[in-house]
Amino acid sequence: MAIAPRVLVVLCAGWLAVWQLHAMGVAGMPTGPVKWMHLVVMGVGAALCFARAVAERRERLAWTLIATGLTCWVLGETYFTLVLWNDASPPVPSPADIGYLLLPPFLFAGIALLLRERVSGLPRMLWVDGVTSALAVGAVSAAVVLQQVLDAVGGDRLAVATNLAYPVADLILLGFMVGALAAGGWRGDRTQWLLMAGVTSFWLSDSLYLVLTARGTWVSGGPFDAGWWATAVFFGAAAWQPVQVRVAVARPSSTRAIMTPVAFALLGLSVLVAGSVGRLNGLAIVLAAASLAAVMARLILTYRENLAMLDVSREEALTDSLTGLGNRRSLTTDLERAFEEPVARRLLAIFDLDGFKHYNDSFGHPAGDALLQRLGVSLAERVAGCGTAYRMGGDEFCVLLDRPDEVLLAGCAAALHESGEGFSIGCSHGAVVLADEAHDPSDALRIADKRLYAGKRSGRTSIPDEAKEVMLRILVESDPELGTHVGDVADLAERVALALGLAGDEVQHVRLAAELHDVGKVAIPDEILRKPGPLDDDEWEFMRRHTLIGERIITASPGLAPVAAMVRSSHERWDGSGYPDALAGDAIPLGARIIAVCDAYDAMTKDRAYRSGMDPQAAAQELSHCAGSQFDPQVVAAFEVALRESVAVRAA
Repeated sequence: MAIAPRVLVVLCAGWLAVWQLHAMGVAGMPTGPVKWMHLVVMGVGAALCFARAVAERRERLAWTLIATGLTCWVLGETYFTLVLWNDASPPVPSPADIGYLLLPPFLFAGIALLLRERVSGLPRMLWVDGVTSALAVGAVSAAVVLQQVLDAVGGDRLAVATNLAYPVADLILLGFMVGALAAGGWRGDRTQWLLMAGVTSFWLSDSLYLVLTARGTWVSGGPFDAGWWATAVFFGAAAWQPVQVRVAVARPSSTRAIMTPVAFALLGLSVLVAGSVGRLNGLAIVLAAASLAAVMARLILTYRENLAMLDVSREEALTDSLTGLGNRRSLTTDLERAFEEPVARRLLAIFDLDGFKHYNDSFGHPAGDALLQRLGVSLAERVAGCGTAYRMGGDEFCVLLDRPDEVLLAGCAAALHESGEGFSIGCSHGAVVLADEAHDPSDALRIADKRLYAGKRSGRTSIPDEAKEVMLRILVESDPELGTHVGDVADLAERVALALGLAGDEVQHVRLAAELHDVGKVAIPDEILRKPGPLDDDEWEFMRRHTLIGERIITASPGLAPVAAMVRSSHERWDGSGYPDALAGDAIPLGARIIAVCDAYDAMTKDRAYRSGMDPQAAAQELSHCAGSQFDPQVVAAFEVALRESVAVRAA
């Protein structure tokens, strides 16, 4: 709170305390201008609210409405003080009543706007708690205050309506505030609690006034009048509290959540019990009954919410959180159900991804998770209408097909394939026909799992792939930049091989050779590899050995024999001036000619310690210039096609 508003609030509160002691007859208290000072106090409260409306743009309308209500009340109190203060039986209605009765609607509208700005995201359960609280408090107010007024009311219709308007307005305003705080989980900020204090203070003084007037014992300036005047002080203080950030209200703890509606329901029940043994007005009975009905509505909402939570828990228990497919528990349940069917010939297949560990290591676990999600969606779409897909955990998937179908099984395997720049993901699988080859879920899973790993062990490319991964790892450890270089060259070489129309196995061999074409550099001293300037003759002689070293390393894996020959010849030239064998033209393996073009392009476009990389278009023009001398013209033409397609794909 700013200094000036704080000083005004403290001064007004201090005067009210002194006045209250004086009204209670405490000896030694001053007896100065008591009759007029309360108008100043009330005016200060209204002025503070108006000032806040000017200072706070977002809540301007709310504080303007509250300040207007207080001003109407001050005007009504001014008339009462000037004209009716000493009247033992003031006329009803009077001009003072107009100002008094305008306060509640303005306060209601202003507080409602203020709460809308400061509280959001209320769960339905808390809204019901708020309604229950408001109804119960309203029932008590109607039973205690309204009943007294009804018993004593008299006169013409206008007088009766005026006298009844006070307790009804108080009932609505107090119920609204209690309900708003209850709906917010009783977590209101200081502004809301000060507003609540002001409304409560007003309600207490108004209720005592109505009860004492009904009994004929009320006099102006009594010890209860300070409650009315304190309302303005509370509201003025509330206006200058810090504005809290608008946030969604969290659900309170379970014990606290249930205690609020139970407590107010007991309050409503108490009113009904009191009405059963005594005389009670219809409004109090209706409000009390409505509070109990609201509690019943809350029970229904709680029951529905618990059912929804139970459904979610069941779904989560049977669903893989990453892919949304069924999990192992879901598969076991479905298998048990399948074996209970009398004539169920269904196919169970387990899939294990090949290359996923390398993908995770290369691109990171978030990318790996995204890949698993994509593959899971692809697998689910493939078996839609003819089976169910599951994720067993890690990189293992599973399908339970409605019928044994080899074509459909092959489609499932194809759905778990994905390739791109620097990676290729495939899968191995094992399958079993239910009822024919297995007789219970555990037996089916065991057989399928056994066949899966038998297939992995017998795979033709498993050993060469493992050897390649070892070689690449050694290369990356010796020089991380070479790891990036060979990956980029491999991507380019694969595209060129496809552009030349090579078969699938040939494309794979070209890619492997491109990945391994620099593996022999692990035997080259670092001072030569990392020399910032040109190499001398002796250093070049040493460097030229790396293709022969690479060939010897690769031939250690017999499955990579075709690759070794390409690596040996990857630095031969179309005109025969290359090394190590001075091969020329078609005598150079086609894969080696492809690698030579891609290696040169990547080397030209990459930055080096002693120069900056060339523009890609300029590098492509340099390749065209050297076609027929250094490079195979047919390969250069295919490279240009592959490069244009790559640019088009990236642009799309």
